[in-house]
Amino acid sequence: MRFTRFRDLLTVALAAGVIVAAALPGLYSVLPPLPTLAGVPFGVLAAVEAVFALQLKARIADRRVRPLLTARAVALAKASSLVGALMFGVWAGVGGYLLPQRSQVAAAASDLVSALVGLVGAALLVGAALWLEHSCKTPGPPRGHGQSHRS
Repeated sequence: MRFTRFRDLLTVALAAGVIVAAALPGLYSVLPPLPTLAGVPFGVLAAVEAVFALQLKARIADRRVRPLLTARAVALAKASSLVGALMFGVWAGVGGYLLPQRSQVAAAASDLVSALVGLVGAALLVGAALWLEHSCKTPGPPRGHGQSHRS
């Protein structure tokens, strides 16, 4: 298994941001107001994954974990980091479009707050997911293991 690469997540985020920023000029006038707390579920999921990472890392260090649980945690972490990167790009695209519009369009100012909340939630999810993935790494052999002792 290889760890999720930052450049892969960056590519997903950039692609999503460019697509959303390109589509918004024609769609923004027909969209409903963005919910201010739309990004909060990503922050909650990030907190859950961070706690899971702490617990799993401790269990792996004590060698009290089933391999299937670790594999599922890695799958969750990889999926969460991709979704977080995708949503980060979406919210960045929304924010990038709304930032210059906020003084001209009344709805843009409140929707910009939604975009910022979404950006923070998505960034937290990516960070927690990468940490969970890293926490699934098995430790090396204990110190002194494999060394010959001479009397």
